[in-house]
Amino acid sequence: MLFVFTPHITNRIAYTFKHVFGRILGVNYMLTAKKEEWIDYDGPKVSYGKAPVADELFFQQSSFLLATGVKKVHLETVQFDGSTAFFPVQHPQSAFPFDPFSASFYMLSLYEEYLPFISDIHGRFPATESLAYRFEILQKPVVNCWAKQIGRLLEQRYPNLKQRKRKFSMVPSIDIDSAYAIQNKGLVRILAGLINSCYNRNIDDLKQRLKVLFRLEDDPFDSFEYQLSIQKKYNFRSLYFVLMADYGPYDKNIPYQNRAFRDLIKFLADYSDVGIHASYASNDSPELLKKEVKRLSNVLNREITRSRQHFLRLEIPNTYHTLLNMDIHDDYSMGFASQPGFRAGTCDPFPFYDLEMETETPLMIHPFVVMEGTLVDYLNLSPEEGLQNICRLIDEVKAVEGTFVSLWHNESLGGQARWVGWPEVYEKMIEYGISE
Repeated sequence: MLFVFTPHITNRIAYTFKHVFGRILGVNYMLTAKKEEWIDYDGPKVSYGKAPVADELFFQQSSFLLATGVKKVHLETVQFDGSTAFFPVQHPQSAFPFDPFSASFYMLSLYEEYLPFISDIHGRFPATESLAYRFEILQKPVVNCWAKQIGRLLEQRYPNLKQRKRKFSMVPSIDIDSAYAIQNKGLVRILAGLINSCYNRNIDDLKQRLKVLFRLEDDPFDSFEYQLSIQKKYNFRSLYFVLMADYGPYDKNIPYQNRAFRDLIKFLADYSDVGIHASYASNDSPELLKKEVKRLSNVLNREITRSRQHFLRLEIPNTYHTLLNMDIHDDYSMGFASQPGFRAGTCDPFPFYDLEMETETPLMIHPFVVMEGTLVDYLNLSPEEGLQNICRLIDEVKAVEGTFVSLWHNESLGGQARWVGWPEVYEKMIEYGISE
């Protein structure tokens, strides 16, 4: 067992040590503020404070984890292991030239998202406002990298101390914003689509709509058999998030009452895990989310505990407070729409720390690394360039034996229009991820 001494144990310190030592490194450890007890311990020891006690492995502490509440923090930086770190320290015996626990907590707590910022048109915290983007560490899981370096120091100093052997894992997730492009939308929307094609003299679109409606051609968004074939071929379990919203400017799925849509959801749930895709409108109305969760729960006849926000609309901490009140246990919205990478600095699931209450909550946050829409709509990458980008990110996650969560849509896996070539990228991503 690793005995860790720090003069003051705060909720922030306990939370961060639990993530670094417990979840990432898998070390059996005990945290104490009793110096005499720690000195008497005959085994692996670490201290975290202003100065070392003796000749132990020592990490100098900044004051950040001793504070409470949220106020603007002036972040100084230091170069470490080829990238930028923050909360630098000066003690010559400190194992790192910065406080890795303060830096990790700053990222994991989403501290900067509590501070004033200029939101994008959807009210989201933009990637360009983030510390990770500005310091050019967004595409590196720095919290995992720092933890791995700590693990190496522990291994060198205490070779008999057991650390959990980690293994890379991949979670392909698929959002169903609109299950079908043409079918099953209801008579009014089907007629509106046909009239619009005629009005714009888009003959090709009109022909496709008629062929799909008369079952002469597959719906361009109906890629579900393809998705299942890839899942069976590579032996993994997908994760789906289904929009069950009322029709609105940004929520345009099939009517939740539609029998074919409900049958599709049940079919997917036979082979995959299914969660709620919380609507755009529900981010401003918890009552709407409650209705949507109930709709999905009624279709599947089971409790819904997973979620992802439509349009990735996260308002920290309000969105997470709503999810907690809804008994959602796992959320998969943690990522940026405009940039791939690691919004919270980690590729591993971690519990939401509520800075307003200064406490760890039961809500687990599962960060995703890349969304195909980011590569196409924001970065304007070709399928070949997109695959290269994805593989680089997989390499980053493999280097820390973490979890690579990707975000796709049934529309993109249909491979039509602007998505030509992207189903192949999806399969090649799976192949690359499972390769040694």
